[in-house]
Amino acid sequence: MVKAARKNKMKRRDFLKLLSMAGYGMVAFSCADKDKAEQMANDAAKYLGDDAVKWSKAPCRFCGTGCGVEVAVKEGKAVAVRGDLASPVNKGLLCVKGYHLPAFLYGKDRLVYPQLRNANGGFDRISWDEALDLIAEKFGTALKEHGPDSVAVYGSGQWAIFDGYAALKWTKAGLRSNNIDPNARLCMASAVMGFVTQFKSDEPMGCYEDFEAGDDFILWGNNMAEMHPVLFSRILENKRKNPSVRIIDIGTRWTPTSDYADTFLQMEPGSDLALANGILNLLVQQGKVDQAFIEENVIFKRGIEDLAQIGYGSFGKDAERYTFKDKGQNSSFEEFAEFLKTYTPAYVAQITGIPETQIKNLADIYGNQKRGTVSLWCMGVNQHTRGTWMNNLITNIHLVTGKISRPGNNPFSLTGQPSACGTAREVGTLANRLPADMLVTKPEHRAKAEKIWKVPPGTIPAKPGYHAVDMFRALSRGDVKAMWIQVTNPWVTIPNLNRIERKPNDGRFIVVSDIYPTPTTANADLILPSAAWIEREGMFGNSERRTQHWNQLVDPPGEAKEDAWQIMQVAKRMGMGHLFPWPEDDWHKAMFEEYRSFGLGIGKDLASYEQLKETRGMVWPVVDGKETLYRYAAGYDPYVKKSKGVHFYKAKDYGEKAAVWLRPYHPPAEMPDQEYPFWLCTGRVLEHWHTGSMTRRIPQLHQAVPRAYVEINRADASKIGVKSGDRVRIVSRRGKVELPVDIDGRGRPPRGTLFVPFFDEHTLINKVTLDAMDNISKQPDYKKCAVRIEKV
Repeated sequence: MVKAARKNKMKRRDFLKLLSMAGYGMVAFSCADKDKAEQMANDAAKYLGDDAVKWSKAPCRFCGTGCGVEVAVKEGKAVAVRGDLASPVNKGLLCVKGYHLPAFLYGKDRLVYPQLRNANGGFDRISWDEALDLIAEKFGTALKEHGPDSVAVYGSGQWAIFDGYAALKWTKAGLRSNNIDPNARLCMASAVMGFVTQFKSDEPMGCYEDFEAGDDFILWGNNMAEMHPVLFSRILENKRKNPSVRIIDIGTRWTPTSDYADTFLQMEPGSDLALANGILNLLVQQGKVDQAFIEENVIFKRGIEDLAQIGYGSFGKDAERYTFKDKGQNSSFEEFAEFLKTYTPAYVAQITGIPETQIKNLADIYGNQKRGTVSLWCMGVNQHTRGTWMNNLITNIHLVTGKISRPGNNPFSLTGQPSACGTAREVGTLANRLPADMLVTKPEHRAKAEKIWKVPPGTIPAKPGYHAVDMFRALSRGDVKAMWIQVTNPWVTIPNLNRIERKPNDGRFIVVSDIYPTPTTANADLILPSAAWIEREGMFGNSERRTQHWNQLVDPPGEAKEDAWQIMQVAKRMGMGHLFPWPEDDWHKAMFEEYRSFGLGIGKDLASYEQLKETRGMVWPVVDGKETLYRYAAGYDPYVKKSKGVHFYKAKDYGEKAAVWLRPYHPPAEMPDQEYPFWLCTGRVLEHWHTGSMTRRIPQLHQAVPRAYVEINRADASKIGVKSGDRVRIVSRRGKVELPVDIDGRGRPPRGTLFVPFFDEHTLINKVTLDAMDNISKQPDYKKCAVRIEKV
C-alpha cells in the first residue's frame, strides 16, 4: 500500500487520508478507501449550514505538532471538528487522532466528582471543600514535620500554561520547595539540555517552514509518519513538488517512515553517538567544515567522559539518587579534530552496522553547501543514556558546517506533548528551572522571580529538587510524604515500574487530578476530576515555539474543575492566597501577563494575551507585534543586530557564541547476553497517544489497535516457534509481561530486536524497562534494555 503510494508521488492530503485509514485497519488504498477517508475528513460538513452550531478555534489536544482545529459546538456539546485552514501549522489537515478529537471528552467513565480512599481500599465521594481542605492539611503537615523536601508536584507537558504556572508558583514560592517536575522529563529533557549546553537557551532556532525550505531531511530514530504525520506530510509535499528532495531514515527498525524514505540506514541500538562522530570526522578530514563560520560563531568545550565516573543512574549508589553533574572545560578546534580521528568509517561501521559507503554519503549530504539540510529527532535520541550528548552531536554537525539558523538548514527537535515546550520548558516546571530559561541555582534568577512574585528575598530555595525518576524513588523510600500528580499517568510510564508499587498504609498521601480512571488514580488517596481541553480556557506552546490560545467552549462534566483552579484553591487554604491575587472569575489574562513579564526584553518575548486570542498563535520571540521564525538569524530575529549571518546572543557565558561539545561513544547501560538475548525498544503507534487514557476511549481508535503487542522478526519467531497472534512472555531482570506476537506488521524489527508500544494499561511494558538515564538531563532510556522471550 505505502510503497505504491510513494511511487505515485502521493500528495500531502492523500498521505494523511492513507494514515487515517490505518485507524480502520485498511490494507489497501482503493477508491472505496479514498471515499471513506474523504467522508471521515469532511464529517463536519453537515454542520456548516446549521445556525445552531458555533465554530471556534483551538489547538489539538494530542501531540506537540500543535495543529489548529475548529470545533463545532451545539447545545453545549462538541459535535464535530475540522482542520483549521487558517492555521499555519497544518493548513486544514489533521491526522487520524485529530479527526476523532472531540470524542475523548465523552467517555462513559469520566471522573465527575472528588473521591477519597476509604478504609476498605475503595473510594467514597466527597465535596470539593472537603477535598481541598484535606490537601491543604496533608501538605501543611508534611511541611511542618518533614520540611520542603517532603512535598512534591508531578506535572505534565499536557498542562495548559495556566496550570503549569500556577503549580510552579505555588511549589517554589509557596511551599518553598523545588520538588516539581513534569513528565516531559521522560521525553524532552535531553533536548532541553542539548540546546542549553550549546546556546544557553532552550528550544529550536528553526520553524515548520523548514519543511518546505529544506532539500535533505535526516531523521535520527524518528518515525515521523506515525508520530508527527502532519509535519511529515509537509516534507512529502515538498518532495512531490521537488523530486530532488531526499529523506534519510536512520533507525533500529523499519517503520512506516522507512517506506517513504529514499534511504533507510539500520543501526545497532545505542550506536548513534559513534555515527554522528563519524560524520563529524569525515567533515573535518575532507575540509567540508565552514571555518569562517566557526571562527566567528563557535567555541569548543569538553566535559567529563569517564564512564566509571558518570555511570547510568540505575546501578549502585546511583540507584537511589542520581546527581552526577558534568563539568565543562575549554577546548579547541585542533583538539576536536584530534578527538574525532578515532571515528574512522571502518570503526563506525563496526559499531553501528551501517556500511562505510553510507556513512560517507551522510557526511557528503551534511557537507554539501548547495543543499539545505534539516536534522529531525524525537524520542529515539532523547530517551537515551547519553541523550544530551547525542543532541549535542547532531547540532555540532550543523554548527561546523554553518547549516543553522537559516531556512531549510537547522537541527530540529520535535516534541511529543501539546505543551511540553510551552509549559514544561518555557514556564519552567522542572526541578531546577524558573520561567524564561532561568535557573534556581542562580541568585540573580531567583531574585528576579521573587520580585515578580512579590515574595521576600530567599523564598525560592537554591538547591534543585528531585527530577522525575528520583522523585518517585523518594516517594517509594518515604522521603516524599505528599505528592500531587496532575494530567499524567506515571503508574504506566515510569521505567522499572515495579519499583514504585505502593504498599497499604505506607504513610504517603497522593493526590491525582485527571479526567478518567487510570492505574495512577488506582494508586491515589484522593482523586480530583479535571476539566479537559475546551472545557476550560487554555494555552499550549508547540515544537516551533508557537504559543496558541483557546477559549472555553463547553462546560466540564459534573463537578470537574481546571487544574490551575485546584492549585490556587489549595494555596488559599494554606495562607498563600497572596500568590494569586486575582478575581476568581477573571484571572487568566492577569496570570498570563505576569508570566509573560519574565521573558520580555531577553529574547523569550511571548505575544500578549490579546494577540494570542486573536491569532492562530505566534512564534516567539514576538517583538513589536511581529513573530520570529528563525532565532539568532540576521533579518529575522530582532535581537540580532548584524546585517547578515547569525548571533547567538543568549550564550553570554560563551562570549555570545555557540558551543561545540566533544562527546565520545559510550555503550548502552544494558546489552543483550546469553540469558537475555534480545533488545527491547518501546514507543507509540499512530492511533494512540501516550498511555491511551484518552484515545482508548475513542471507539474508532480503540477498535483499530485494541491492545499492545510485540513486534518480532520473522526469523526469530520461526526459531522460537511462534506466529502472529500467539502469546509470548517478555522477561527482563526487572519484570515480565505477556503479549500477542505481531510479525511483518507496520513495524519490522531486525533479528534480535523487539518493539512494544506502551499505550495499553493492561500490559505494563514498563515493568520490564530499565531506569537507566541520561547523565545530564536525567531522562530515562526506554529504547534499550535486554530481555528474553518465552512461549506462553
